[in-house]
Amino acid sequence: MRPTKSAQGEEQGELYQTRLSTLLDQRHPLYGLAAAIDWEFFEREFGSLYVEHKGRPGLPMRLLVGLHYLKHLYDVSDERVVAGFLENPYWQFFCGEEFFRHDLPCDPTTLVKWRQRIGPERMEQLLQETIATAQRQGALKPTELRRVNVDTTVQEKAIAFPTDARLYHKARCVLVREAKRAGLDLRQSYTRVGKRALQKQGRYASAQQLKRARRETKRLRTYLGRVLRDLERKAAARGQELSPSLAQALERAGRIQRQERTDKHKLYSMQAPEVECIAKGKEHKKYEFGCKVSVATTSKRGWVVGIKALPGNPYDGHTLKRPTRK
Repeated sequence: MRPTKSAQGEEQGELYQTRLSTLLDQRHPLYGLAAAIDWEFFEREFGSLYVEHKGRPGLPMRLLVGLHYLKHLYDVSDERVVAGFLENPYWQFFCGEEFFRHDLPCDPTTLVKWRQRIGPERMEQLLQETIATAQRQGALKPTELRRVNVDTTVQEKAIAFPTDARLYHKARCVLVREAKRAGLDLRQSYTRVGKRALQKQGRYASAQQLKRARRETKRLRTYLGRVLRDLERKAAARGQELSPSLAQALERAGRIQRQERTDKHKLYSMQAPEVECIAKGKEHKKYEFGCKVSVATTSKRGWVVGIKALPGNPYDGHTLKRPTRK
């Protein structure tokens, strides 16, 4: 169903409760920003994605949009922004709450499902409304948009540094989990010895005992290969079509088990296969793992007016089209 309307702005009060608007400092940036943003814009743009009189009513649109604004403003995860909402009255007021809440507004996975619902194209409308709000408030002049600077950087993915040992261990753990879900009994899961081998590999590598570290890495790769082959045999013997999650796990684990150091288009994460290894020449960080993005900012004061993902790690000089002469 369509999302419910936010309670902010209603005249009816509640007994023994004080409105947040009378408790908070009106000079706080979030207080002023809450009044400047056109929240009805998101109701109009995203309302068509919901259906009438079917299912449970959706969460207020202002709550979901506000949580995403706070998530990117303070650079926190979905879990942290939901937990911070529970503790910060300014965050609650920004998201449309009239009175202070003592319960979580939603589950963190709700934010993931909402992003999947609206898609990457409509997510750009959050940036569009940010720029429109700045123009309405006089913070961004139209003349500043005539000249922009375009640069590329790396949007890092929230993954652990993908060492070979960690990838082998993670792939084996995923295979064991998917086998249990599918009801397949493995000959051996290597849970205990695999965890021990990963710990020893990290300690040997930290102590610069590289020969011993390579031996433990090879052992982890052997464990992964055994589980992979055992699971493939058990799945083939059953003669049934594999579930999408199990088939995906087998394909990705096989890629990790077969890939070598010098291979191109390597897999760096079981959960995020789109992650790429990008070298940007930074002295403090030689390699970054994520996706290359192009950022357009105003030349005078650095307002971000456009962001575009560039999958495939293209050369920076090829990310802009040459202007056509008329």
